[in-house]
Amino acid sequence: MAGIKYWLWLRTRHGLSNQICTRLLEQFGDPEKIYFAAPEDYLQTEGVTKAQLSALADKKLDRAEAVLEDCERLGVRILSRTDATYPSRLRAIPDAPCVLYYKGIWPDFDSEAAVALIGTRKATPYGIRIGERLGYELSKGGAYVVSGLAAGGDAAGHRGALLAGARTAAVLGGGIDVVYPAENRALFEDIAVNGVLISEYPPGTEPRGPHFLERNRIISGLSVGVIVVEAALRSGTMNTVRHAAEQGRDVYAVPGPVDAPFSQGCNRLLQEGAGVVTRAWDVLREWQSRFPDKIEMGVFDAPPSVGRTAPHRETEANVPAEPKHQETAVDNAEELAYIDLKSAREHFTDDQIEVLQTLSQKPMGVDDIAELSQIPVRRVLSALTVLEIEELVRQESGSRYTLRAVLTE
Repeated sequence: MAGIKYWLWLRTRHGLSNQICTRLLEQFGDPEKIYFAAPEDYLQTEGVTKAQLSALADKKLDRAEAVLEDCERLGVRILSRTDATYPSRLRAIPDAPCVLYYKGIWPDFDSEAAVALIGTRKATPYGIRIGERLGYELSKGGAYVVSGLAAGGDAAGHRGALLAGARTAAVLGGGIDVVYPAENRALFEDIAVNGVLISEYPPGTEPRGPHFLERNRIISGLSVGVIVVEAALRSGTMNTVRHAAEQGRDVYAVPGPVDAPFSQGCNRLLQEGAGVVTRAWDVLREWQSRFPDKIEMGVFDAPPSVGRTAPHRETEANVPAEPKHQETAVDNAEELAYIDLKSAREHFTDDQIEVLQTLSQKPMGVDDIAELSQIPVRRVLSALTVLEIEELVRQESGSRYTLRAVLTE
């Protein structure tokens, strides 16, 4: 695609998040205009820092050309946000990825009854069994399963779809050529042939903790709805649900035992009005009128192999690199983490740092945080979501938030 090198130049600038790139695109119109803009013109874009100005001043295309070479060598294709095959469904979400890399068979997501089938990495045998069964039934019924290829619940959904002879999409937290976790290599390779692997990161990018939170918006953004099989109250799975709610997606949950830690998130969602799922048709019947050429009514018997797989668990060696501050993250609500701001700036966005500095141990409402930090409410909510997942912020009653950390310079 003409001009793709400018998209890659923009997205490979050190320190430029997808969010900042989006603001630059809103200001200038396309990446080629950004490339040829004068340094003073960049200052018109909200949130651009001095370090980012320096990155934008570097006009070398070496990195972009290297990425293009890697993609050609690996058989990886690239989509920019203006490409005709880029899903309109995804393009419409806040902070839509500027660039996507993919390997496999790209579906027309906008015409698919795509459903995000997600669950905890530490899935129980119950979660594995239900995840595989739902992946199988949904696929047999005409839905297109999307997930994150993580161990546990995500992998179960993908396996169920493949057992049904259907295609499935896996959104990765690293480069398209990086298998993670290692135990999912066979599944990774199957999806590359019988589905599609997707990432917003260039080939060779190692998985990191923040990447998995960032990719969650893509999982829900490609989908019409999200089904949660198992989730703790504070988890990456629930982070995906928050994105789904912001994006106007349908949210469903599988009920579980009231005393099971990994059913607490699902049971909370059901209390808050999520749709109950015990079988695929609970969802498919709601979507049949929207996708009459895709969804077929029926009862689907899972093959004997579905649901008999032992739960996959991450080993210590396979856990993605976490931000350094997480070594002091608290599990006890009465304890506080000590966060070095200098180190934290390497792992959090400017908005997240500003919100951390605005909060205290006294509960504050979102509007108050926005007023004191001078950050729009939408961006404050986005920052709070990540900080809550990182257990640095706690939500109190009345949608008020408190800081669970002591900040040090």
